[in-house]
Amino acid sequence: MPTNEPFGGEPVIGFDNEPDRRNFLKWAGVLGVGGTLVAFGASLPGASGRSALAQTGSGTDLEILNYALTLEYLEADFYKQGIDAKILSGRELDLVTPIASHEASHVATITATIKQLGGTPVAKPTFKYPDGTFKRDTFLSTAKTFEELGVNAYHGQVTRVENPKILAAAASIAGVESRHAAILEDLTGGQPFPAPVESAKTMDEVLATAKPFLGS
Repeated sequence: MPTNEPFGGEPVIGFDNEPDRRNFLKWAGVLGVGGTLVAFGASLPGASGRSALAQTGSGTDLEILNYALTLEYLEADFYKQGIDAKILSGRELDLVTPIASHEASHVATITATIKQLGGTPVAKPTFKYPDGTFKRDTFLSTAKTFEELGVNAYHGQVTRVENPKILAAAASIAGVESRHAAILEDLTGGQPFPAPVESAKTMDEVLATAKPFLGS
């Protein structure tokens, strides 16, 4: 399994309708973040589901926000379960508890923004974690990888967002996610600030990842 993917590359997200699943996979492909996380699609065979978009606001902006919301749902649930499992104590617990609170706040913020734009927030998916996820070492290692991918996801979105207010919100959340990533690197013995600038994928790399999801 790739070591640079959360949950060892195993799928953990289950969508209950096909439009939400397809939107997530589309933007996971474009941004190169999250495609391997999807476990299964619509719960009802042949169900067309609902559209996650309304007629107001930018369709692209709403799609990106719902993609981000799905990742935030996963992060919020992951951290909540990790804290509830009581696998952390002392400084680790003191640092990770606020991260859990931040992710829950991100869910609320993005949900409210989508509604303000006239869109429909994606429903919270079902999550199924691999065995052993909520053991201390595995949890912290997964959190570190997940936060790094989250930063990459937000950085990948900013050049595609059309609404200045959404752009400002995304940049603010990306800054917080970067702080989370630095904390998790420190807790796992890594380098909190490995480079002066964040790495970025080339356009060829992005297009190669996106191609399977952009045909229809």
